[in-house]
Amino acid sequence: MISAANTRSRPVIAVVGPTGSGKSDLGVALARELGGEVINADAMQFYRGMDIGTAKISIEERRGVPHHLLDIMDVREEASVSAFQASARNLITEIRERGKYPILVGGSGLYVRAALDVLEFPGTDPAVRAGLERELEEAGLEVLRGRLRTVDPVSADRLGDGRRVVRALEVHQLTGQPFSSFMPAREYFQPAVQIGLSVERGLLHRRLAARVDQMVDRGLLAEVQTLAGRGLREGRTAGRALGYSQFLRVLDGESTVAQATEQTVVATRQFARRQLTWFRADPRITWLDWDDPELTAKAAAAILEQ
Repeated sequence: MISAANTRSRPVIAVVGPTGSGKSDLGVALARELGGEVINADAMQFYRGMDIGTAKISIEERRGVPHHLLDIMDVREEASVSAFQASARNLITEIRERGKYPILVGGSGLYVRAALDVLEFPGTDPAVRAGLERELEEAGLEVLRGRLRTVDPVSADRLGDGRRVVRALEVHQLTGQPFSSFMPAREYFQPAVQIGLSVERGLLHRRLAARVDQMVDRGLLAEVQTLAGRGLREGRTAGRALGYSQFLRVLDGESTVAQATEQTVVATRQFARRQLTWFRADPRITWLDWDDPELTAKAAAAILEQ
């Protein structure tokens, strides 16, 4: 364990990569090796009760390492990147003042970047947002994406779901600027180091399929049923989570468990591909093999070299 004085001069650590690559385990290992506390940067793990379907790290798996920003929201609440940024940066300061490393762990790329980078977020207008959401429901995603393409082709090509397309159109309507213009050059707001976990694609696909099967065996459908009673369907963020949206259809009689399982596997693989595209675009990330026997030691060495 290095001294507290030296720790305060060290960078913020981020463990990133695709879902199913072992980020949570490495975060704990680094915290124990270097003296740190973990800050969750997976948007779906903010939600209380969303445990099985998000592969949320258990109390036992945390091995005594403090974890922050887990189980902080009700499923009806909408996650906000700007609110996360404020909370994460406050925690980073507090953890550093305790003489420990702040360790961000998660695969939500924009959330990681919001915590690490010089990044400001434009405001919002509930009336404008509501109008765009009505259009999305009535006209469909492709119509809104086509409109976005005329004012912000970069965002239109990058954004893949209705919620983000609505947000991009809202920003343009409010500011007259494309949403993509609010993503500046990559610049850390304070010293940081990112460790990315690399998994061979075929192996990752097999791991993701096995993990979804395990989630189903552990009671994912029952978890979704419980959360449905707490307003999961009304949650703009939680209700769209991988696995949860698919298994809500089982509860509604629109799908079977087998169909929902396969749909979740496919959607998870697609999500992992988007995550890799996002993180591979950042040249500042140090990539390591997820199953390297010396993974923790190599990651710690990369951090201490900064």
